[in-house]
Parts: sequence; structure tokens; C-alpha cells
Amino acid sequence: MTQKRFITIGTFDGVHIGHRFLFGRLDALAVQYLQKPLVLYFPLPPKTLLGAHPEMTVLSTPAEKKHLLKELGMQAAALDFDACRNMEPAEFFEKILLQKYQMGGLLVGPDFAFGKDRRGDTDFLRAECAKRGIPFEASAFYRTDGEKVSSSLIRKTLAMGDTERVSALLGRPYELTGTVVKGHKLGRRLGFPTANLDTGIYKILPLGVFAVKVRVGRRYYDGFCNIGFRPTVNTIDSSLPLVEVNIFDFHQSIYGRKITVWFAGKLRDETKFNGLDALVGQLKKDRELARAVLKNLPPPKPL
Repeated sequence: MTQKRFITIGTFDGVHIGHRFLFGRLDALAVQYLQKPLVLYFPLPPKTLLGAHPEMTVLSTPAEKKHLLKELGMQAAALDFDACRNMEPAEFFEKILLQKYQMGGLLVGPDFAFGKDRRGDTDFLRAECAKRGIPFEASAFYRTDGEKVSSSLIRKTLAMGDTERVSALLGRPYELTGTVVKGHKLGRRLGFPTANLDTGIYKILPLGVFAVKVRVGRRYYDGFCNIGFRPTVNTIDSSLPLVEVNIFDFHQSIYGRKITVWFAGKLRDETKFNGLDALVGQLKKDRELARAVLKNLPPPKPL
């Protein structure tokens, strides 16, 4: 006989400390009912897929989310949003949860809803589970310092550039992974060569100048990162800001390679300076401040 699964469902954008609290509860319920825990998730938030402007709307890309769930030791399966979005709640419950994934128990967040017009809310799920004698629980929101932890809160905090608070809410430093692409090489001429990153359209990019840890291959380096629209020189005409990373004591050519950047703290907002000399003077100050912030700070650890 196939062992039943105790399931939780959601988008889990960012896989933050509230999500991890939920996963801990899922593990406990699975043990209690002698079932296997299973996380069903949507790779991208429905609002991102349905919105007119999906740019910079997520905390974790599909690849990052898959990796984070694996690092947490969670058995997980991705749901196809297009296949599920117009399903009647009863059809989703029967065909997806019961038949496909052999659900024997269900845990959801208090505001969870699914299916056509989001009619599959907690009241619907509680009633359907009760009909079949299936354990059901709607978890309370996880709170820290009296505040509800949510992906929406973290997105807003990140948009304000408060990467230190974002790291606390995520339970790890916020990170960007991107491919190094060619730029105008102005930074090199100014004495601050940068790796320009293409991070895709979905990932939220906090604006400003930040102290960062950088992984190239298997090695970690210190650096600072500017994310913005270059108001002093070569202003870019784009809805997506440019990500430029100056890696300290690094002299390799890495065009076409993927690197990862972790944010240790914000140094300042992006500013328009009165000429290149003023810009270079500020970059020197940024570099020294970043070195001070990063001094003795270990590389980010896996979850």
C-alpha cells in the first residue's frame, strides 16, 4: 500500500523564516500521522505570471527556490500554474491532491486559496477534508517582533534597500545570481572594473550601493555593488537597473560565467555627481567602507 503524504501548498517566494516554520510543522504532522511530508509549490507567484509588469517581482527564481527547498531537506514538487489556474477547486482537490499526490493530510497558511477565482479557500479545504476524514490544519502567521512575516513584507523592505532586515526575515543574506555580460568598460578606465550582471527580469533588484560577498567558481571575494541607472555617466534607458559589481583584488576575465552576490549592507543611495572626479572620489570611499563592513565577515553558509 502506498504511504500517504501530508501536504502543504504555496508559492513560498523567498523560502523565508515563516515558510521554514510551516515546514517544521509539516514534518511534525507527517510524523504524527505516519505519512511522508510533501511541499507542492508554484515556481513563480501567480501575480508575476498574470501581471502586466512581471519585472522585479520575486525574491527567489524557480531555480533558487528548488535549490532552497532541497537544502532544507524538503521533498517538493512543482505545480504547473497554467494547468491549475482555471480548475474548479473540487477538481483540483480530487485530481491533483488526492489522486496524483496521494494526500493523507493537508497544512496551509491562513490566507491560502487556489483554483478558479481563488474559491478554494481554507473553509472549502476544511470541509472537503472533513468529509473524507483527512487531517487538516490552517497554520497561524509566523511573527517576529510582533510583525507578520510574509513575502510581501520582504519585497517592500527590499525595495527600500534595507538588505540587513531582509536577511533577518529570510534567515540568510539576500542573493543575486547572474551571468557576467560586457559593458562600456568605464569602470575599468576609472580604476574600478566591474562585472555587469544579467540576472533576468523577475528577480527584485534593490537600488543603491551595497557591500557584498561574491562567489566566483568555488572562491569567495569581498566587493561592492552598484544597482541603478548610472545618473552621472551613460544613463541607461531601461526599466531594469544595471547591476555592477566591483570585486576586490580580482583580475580574471569572467565574461559569460555565472557568479553569485550576497548583500551584507547598504552603503548609500545612488547619486548623481558633478563629474568623474567626484564620482571616483566617492567610489574610493565606498570601497573603504565596504572593506570595513565585510572585515571578518565569513562567506555565506548553506541553509
